[in-house]
Amino acid sequence: MAAYGLYTHIRSNRRRSVALLIGLFFLVYLMTFAGALVAEAFLDDRASFETIVSRAVSDLFASAPFVTIATAIWIVIAYRFHQSMIDALTGGYEVTRRDQPRLYNLLENLCISRGIPMPKLKVMDSSALNAFATGLNQKQYSITVTSGLVERLNDAELEAVLAHELTHIRNGDVRMMVIAVVIAGVVSFAAEIFFRVMLRGGIRVGGGGSSGGSSDRKGGAGAAILLAIVVIAVAWFLSLVIRFALSRSREYLADAGAVELTKNPDAMIMALRKIENRGELEGVTSAVMEMCVDNPQSGIADLFATHPSIDSRVDALVRMAGGHDPGPLAALPEPDHIDTKDTGAGGEPPSPEPSQRGPWSPLPSPGSIGPWGPR
Repeated sequence: MAAYGLYTHIRSNRRRSVALLIGLFFLVYLMTFAGALVAEAFLDDRASFETIVSRAVSDLFASAPFVTIATAIWIVIAYRFHQSMIDALTGGYEVTRRDQPRLYNLLENLCISRGIPMPKLKVMDSSALNAFATGLNQKQYSITVTSGLVERLNDAELEAVLAHELTHIRNGDVRMMVIAVVIAGVVSFAAEIFFRVMLRGGIRVGGGGSSGGSSDRKGGAGAAILLAIVVIAVAWFLSLVIRFALSRSREYLADAGAVELTKNPDAMIMALRKIENRGELEGVTSAVMEMCVDNPQSGIADLFATHPSIDSRVDALVRMAGGHDPGPLAALPEPDHIDTKDTGAGGEPPSPEPSQRGPWSPLPSPGSIGPWGPR
């Protein structure tokens, strides 16, 4: 069914995401089949290729319940401990209104405006400009921003980034991404172990072993092992493709959701331009970078980028939301020289200047600033 508006696009994207997650589970069974091929080839290296494949299929159906239970246990472990593992990697720590009043108030205002529970707010000490959301349920949801982002962005831009991550939570993207990373991690882990064993000489295709490399092994067991290698390589590659598809398609919707929340497309555009090529987090895994506002790639690596380019995202905001693109920024002002006119008294979000308002921004009126920010 075609999608015509923002919310129909969100529903359509959720359906595609569920289909992709089902595809990830299929890859787990594909890896199980590859393992059964290798096991049968070594258990009876004189059997024909057809016999080995038939036995491997039988082994797959017999082991499917156990594989499903093992995958479920893996997901439960991730459910309980994924946030602590991410915090250990990034060094993120939870902050309160007293610790970060400016940041806390911006996020609280966004949540109040939509009547949604406020996720935990965390800060990661890094000069990089980036942010990401994590969690599998309402009690776990959290938004982590880097200290560099807090220092280099004004209130309107910082609010846009927080709205972007809050949209990921509202749309269910965060839950999907965490589950996808966990399942894809099973596939990648199994593939890595297999190829490490193979490269170290544990698997010899077409000969060796107690049979002395008979012609039966070369034609049967050897072909089965080659098939297993192909299946594992294909499963690993497809797991990457599915993870990329889950990430790329969601960034446009999160940008649009940020504009819907803030009514300020120019702030989202400027935030993206400031983050551009400045978001690389040192010492974190690719799985964490896939959850960030931007995951910078260049050269050949861009072919496997998990995020659309900043240019394409900005172009979409200009065309669809009426924003204005200043173009790539060669340098950013030092923190002490950031224009403070964008920050109201007491850390409250300001009313945007006429030149900064987006097409949906309300006109300011007397008394429009309440105790929790703009009404």
